[in-house]
Amino acid sequence: MKFKTGHGYDVHKLVNKRKLILGGVEVKHTKGLLGHSDADVLTHAVIDSLLGAAALGDIGKHFPDNDEKYKNADSIILLKEVCNIIRSHGYEISNIDSTIVAQAPKLRPYIDEMRSNLAEAMNIDIDDVSIKATTEEQLGFTGKEEGISAFAVSLIYKQ
Repeated sequence: MKFKTGHGYDVHKLVNKRKLILGGVEVKHTKGLLGHSDADVLTHAVIDSLLGAAALGDIGKHFPDNDEKYKNADSIILLKEVCNIIRSHGYEISNIDSTIVAQAPKLRPYIDEMRSNLAEAMNIDIDDVSIKATTEEQLGFTGKEEGISAFAVSLIYKQ
């Protein structure tokens, strides 16, 4: 078997009058993330990690932010499309490990649902999807609640 790893990162600005969507879950918060799609930083980081592992570019190459087709797009649907692309190149997904960086809100109550959404979208076992959340102790743009970022690492394989 051939194994390949990929790393993904995404960041979006927090703004008023937007929903906060992370891992396909609407998280209760006073602000949401600004973006062309639903601005789901977690799912975007996962997408980029998968595309990177397969050396197939990034989210912007496949779903450009100047294409009205993707305006307010559900990122979970984009993730499903990426998984189809990955599999069409002969790869399967082994696992995902990810971290959301946000000063607020507390994300622990939402993580199990996020894991379930991502696992279902990727057609892998929930035990193969790890999501962690951390703050930056009020440092930087995430610590000052100006935005939220996410990192993801994926392992894919080809038999």
